[in-house]
Amino acid sequence: MIAASNHGKAMSADLHQHRFSLAQYHEMIERGILTEDDRVELLRGAIVSMSPIGNRHIAAVNRLTRFFVLALGDRGVVSVQNPIATPPDSEPQPDVVILRPRDDLYDTTRPSAEATLLAVEVADSSLALDRGLKLSIYAEAGVPEYWVLDLKHDVIEVYRAPEDGRYAEMHTVHRGERIAPLAFPDVVATSDALIPTR
Repeated sequence: MIAASNHGKAMSADLHQHRFSLAQYHEMIERGILTEDDRVELLRGAIVSMSPIGNRHIAAVNRLTRFFVLALGDRGVVSVQNPIATPPDSEPQPDVVILRPRDDLYDTTRPSAEATLLAVEVADSSLALDRGLKLSIYAEAGVPEYWVLDLKHDVIEVYRAPEDGRYAEMHTVHRGERIAPLAFPDVVATSDALIPTR
């Protein structure tokens, strides 16, 4: 019995995960292997299930979307829960992204990290992922600013100045304080306007 148990442990230690490139991931989407119903994203070559979305998460995304659409007008493209390509092996789907303006609204190419001015993740059950793996993916891709709207603690963590795969600057915006994207310093909101009430 012990020998069989040890054999099973040795077998599991020999297993390796298969990592996918961005091109392979896109091919799976084009062939219908992955669909919108799957609710997954590619993070460092792993196809990861996205966390379920609760009411406060929905409300936060709606608040961010309304604020940025009204405040920016045509100065930026507000993209909601859509992917941004970060080669070679990631394609996260931030909750809200502000992209550089383009006349075709990204009809012909998938938005990239280079097109991204601000990425925002709304975090409740996904807080560890948003502060860890996703933060490092955005920093390494050169996304100039990343916000984590932390619904557990009612704060917004602001990360700026990507450098050597890390963000050099981080500060926390608490309830009642003001916040504006680096690319649009005139677009100012109070954190209370963006963080839903409990």
